[in-house]
Amino acid sequence: MFTSHAQTRSQQRNIPHFVVKMIMDHGNYGRRKGADVYFLDKRTRKSLRQSLGRQIYNKLNNFWDSYVVVSDDGDIITVAKRTKRLKFN
Repeated sequence: MFTSHAQTRSQQRNIPHFVVKMIMDHGNYGRRKGADVYFLDKRTRKSLRQSLGRQIYNKLNNFWDSYVVVSDDGDIITVAKRTKRLKFN
């Protein structure tokens, strides 16, 4: 599921696999340059805070600005942390 590039980027950026899975399972997505980009918006973060509990949510707070780029065949291309607003087609 993870490409070697995504695996390397995940390790370099210190984004655990379970966070990537949570973003893909609970987040929204948009199309960008022929791939799906999964991210967490304000509403989704609020829902996650309620389901995980405030203490666990706050411990993982550094990861909520991450996004996941997934190809059409389902492979994770890369993971990164947002520094700017995501723009979609």
